Amino acid sequence: MSDHQNPAFKTHDVLNQSQPLVDYNLFTTNRALQEAVNREGASWSVPALKEYGALLGSEEMVENGRLANKYPPQLQLFDRFGNRRDEIDFHPAWHAIMAAAVAHGLHSSPWAHPRAGAHVARAAAILMHVQIEAGSQCPVTMTYGCVPTISRRKDIADIWLPKIFSSIYDQRLVPIAEKKGALVGMGMTEKQGGSDVRTNTSTATLMPGTDGEYEIVGHKWFFSAPMCDAFLVLAQAAKGISCFFMPLFLPDGSKNAIHIQRLKEKLGNSANASSEVEFHGARAWLIGEEGRGVPTIIDMANYTRLDCAVGTTGLMVQVVAQAINHATYRESFKHKLIAHPLMQNVLADLVLEVEGAQALALRVARAFDGQNDEAESHFRRVITPTAKYWICKRGASVAVEAMEVMGGNGYVEEGPMARIYKEMPLNSIWEGSGNIMCLDMLRAFGKTRDALEIVRQEWVLAKGSNASLDKYAKSLESDILQSQSEIVESQARRLTERLALCVSAALLVRNAPSYVADAFCASRLDRDWGSTFGTLNANVHFKEIIERGSPVEAAESGIKPQFVTK
Repeated sequence: MSDHQNPAFKTHDVLNQSQPLVDYNLFTTNRALQEAVNREGASWSVPALKEYGALLGSEEMVENGRLANKYPPQLQLFDRFGNRRDEIDFHPAWHAIMAAAVAHGLHSSPWAHPRAGAHVARAAAILMHVQIEAGSQCPVTMTYGCVPTISRRKDIADIWLPKIFSSIYDQRLVPIAEKKGALVGMGMTEKQGGSDVRTNTSTATLMPGTDGEYEIVGHKWFFSAPMCDAFLVLAQAAKGISCFFMPLFLPDGSKNAIHIQRLKEKLGNSANASSEVEFHGARAWLIGEEGRGVPTIIDMANYTRLDCAVGTTGLMVQVVAQAINHATYRESFKHKLIAHPLMQNVLADLVLEVEGAQALALRVARAFDGQNDEAESHFRRVITPTAKYWICKRGASVAVEAMEVMGGNGYVEEGPMARIYKEMPLNSIWEGSGNIMCLDMLRAFGKTRDALEIVRQEWVLAKGSNASLDKYAKSLESDILQSQSEIVESQARRLTERLALCVSAALLVRNAPSYVADAFCASRLDRDWGSTFGTLNANVHFKEIIERGSPVEAAESGIKPQFVTK
């Protein structure tokens, strides 16, 4: 008897395992995303999104995402002779991912090629991109957000924006004149201040005889993506906190005095280099007015906050897709996992959460397309922090439940679930934590008398279509009116949550299949909403909802979800 015929060797046969989720199209398998892209004015981008969705879902790109995190960046402070390098070495997988992002315009396409729906199209691409590797979103997002701020100063914009608008990823650390493409980072946070950037101690001294050139001495406790070509930083000038443009190389070709102290050892986001730096007389140029640094850089923060909501939504899409993929193949108690009614309840509930997040995130992106529309501008000011708060808060819960569907296979580091789970808290922290978002929402309502009327149009358009939504919206309007007349800070989180749910529900009632909208409203707006996923009412259309969230295209799949009634 040969070895392979010996029953003793059968212990190594692999049975009843799911297949890896690779070689699928992240766009064409996501029905809710396709609907949102068309609904929010970016139907023209569908061919490019299909192309990018196929690239991202390829086995090669999925592997690049794994490798970029398995082999994180390494800081090289000095060369072998003792000269300062302040450089970071990345795995080739990181560069492959960044090259794909830049080639598809994730860093600047709405500015480089402005047209109706450009921010929606980019948001859809970001939503897919983060599913494969989320750390690369950091430099891409900051570059996207920096353009309105840099545009305030023509001499800088004339040199830098053409390089930022380039679709070439140039990883070389060389002066801007030699670059084929450029990326921009940001430095706001210092040790003593955190979100309170007005307590920053870094000082900026105007250089005599220059046109807004300053010498900056100080530090940044979090300096994002230090391999970028330039940075927007905050520092204290004579008239107070101010915004500066700090290039990696000076106009004469010498390297600026930006000294990296160390790379942060983070919970997740491992592929991305986050650092602490000191400025030893670094040179930078004033953007905006001296003493008005926060209003100047807040332009950038508004765009990066949008990306936090979109990015977390993408991560939610991916973990739910992984869970459904696993449940489709895995068998327990003589049935596929996906055939068990209680598992169907869990999976359908997760899909509903993703449906609401995608609808909300892409609607906010459309508001960024309406730059010259006063109503859309007011909507953006109120709902951007609202969406960022709520979606980012829900992300971690979705990841935990999706991981549990996969059991131990989800908890180990070998697959993508553990990596995404560790990634989930970050977007809540980035660009202003939850409390900051809720206070910004209150301020937006307080500053604009018509804000409520503008935002309520989202649910007025759905009035009469769902009784739960109508009742919820009426109560919410009363609470918002009260908050406008008497701000109660301690209730800001509750109000923000309710506002996010109301807008999400209204979008689904108006646009999603009725079985999705009705289940969302019944489970999220009615008082008997369970405190965990998997507590939907028995009359919910589990099968149809799960199929909307399945990463398997019906026309191409060799295996489809099998549902049974018990």
